[in-house]
Amino acid sequence: MTVADAVVAAHFAFVVFVVGGGALVLRWPRVAWLHLPAAAWGAAVEFAALPCPLTELEFALRGTPTEGFIARLLLPVLYPDLIRPGVLTPGLRIALGTAVVAINAAFYGYAVKKHRRRRSAAPTP
Repeated sequence: MTVADAVVAAHFAFVVFVVGGGALVLRWPRVAWLHLPAAAWGAAVEFAALPCPLTELEFALRGTPTEGFIARLLLPVLYPDLIRPGVLTPGLRIALGTAVVAINAAFYGYAVKKHRRRRSAAPTP
């Protein structure tokens, strides 16, 4: 595995964390301190079409994508415009950003509800 491949793998892990990291908060509430900024960044990248530093680093290291596991399986997920230009339309970016917010709002809403139930069930001294 090259350094560029490792950056793509880390990028993919970050995207998974941005989208589904709220589920980790249900089990480990302190993860929210890491997840909320990551999710905010992920949504902002989509809503505002901001450049992603991991994308820039990967392209600087790789130059152009090569064939192989990473190029075939992860690059189309992370960089759909690279494979089929024009895929990431403004509407799709808004939909992706909205999905990040909605999925995580559901997780955090459930986590808050769970926390409140636990507090109300606890005996008072």
